Amino acid sequence: MTDETCEWQGWREATEAALYGPGGFYLRPEGPAGHFRTSVHASPLFAAAVARLFRETAAELGPGAGDPMIVDMGAGRGELLTGVLAALPDDFPVRAYAVERASRPAGLDARIEWTHRPPEGVRGLLFANEWLDNVPVDVAEADEDGVVRQVLVAADGTERLGPPVAGADAEWLARWWPLTEPGARAEIGRPRDAAWARAVATLDEGLAVAVDYAHSAAARPLFGTLAGFRGGREVRPVPDGSCDLTAHVALDACALPGAVLATQREALRGLGVAPERPPIARATSDPTGYLRALSEASEAAELLLPGGLGDFVWLKQPVRPNSG
Repeated sequence: MTDETCEWQGWREATEAALYGPGGFYLRPEGPAGHFRTSVHASPLFAAAVARLFRETAAELGPGAGDPMIVDMGAGRGELLTGVLAALPDDFPVRAYAVERASRPAGLDARIEWTHRPPEGVRGLLFANEWLDNVPVDVAEADEDGVVRQVLVAADGTERLGPPVAGADAEWLARWWPLTEPGARAEIGRPRDAAWARAVATLDEGLAVAVDYAHSAAARPLFGTLAGFRGGREVRPVPDGSCDLTAHVALDACALPGAVLATQREALRGLGVAPERPPIARATSDPTGYLRALSEASEAAELLLPGGLGDFVWLKQPVRPNSG
């Protein structure tokens, strides 16, 4: 393939088409669960913890009309909300919204409203689990002279350096991810900052939470994090619709005033998830209960695992009435 036959694009444009265009990866019937495992799929303890967070958030809401709302951004095929509703008491009031570009899956709980954009005027919990990492972004690289240039890509994944990064993207890099040596790469997170700000703006009152693999200004990866996944395996990122395209999130750049960042280990422990093994004596007195508790302890350990799911970062953004 030559420059004359390639159609070169920035990674943001190419990813948008590959994931969400006609026949895009995220619009396939199998959904994300067909290709990778998130905390939602690892254990129902995760959805139960989100349900507990929702109840805590609902209890803190001021007087207002209507039932408390829970909004799942990037809902996949509704797995998280299905688990949350199952974990809530039968009589707990709730209005549930799944926000997803794909079509509503068959058999989904009728209480879940399926929508392509979050509702306005939310009072309750907005939860975005592994959503921001799939908001497409451009990639930048410093050339041999130290000039930061946009990385262009062809449909087969071949890359070349394009024009210098300028304007708001250059300002974002200078503030959040400076590239100081030739060959260094970064994902320009400005579209994610904007997407998160828009999502938070739909809340009138409550809590917005983004959960993702993330990095901070003190420890940005030298060569970026752009990756492809298919069928449970990491593959070369190719923007042809054949694989997921993802990159870790600069959540510190997304954070708005008042936000708190914590690891998933810290967040889930605060919501009662703990890998405590049941006492061995229970194996005799209640063998079925013992095995169930042992399984839950194993699942909790996976959700909290250092070097694994426990390293996810939770961005918790409280929203109070008239807080802007």
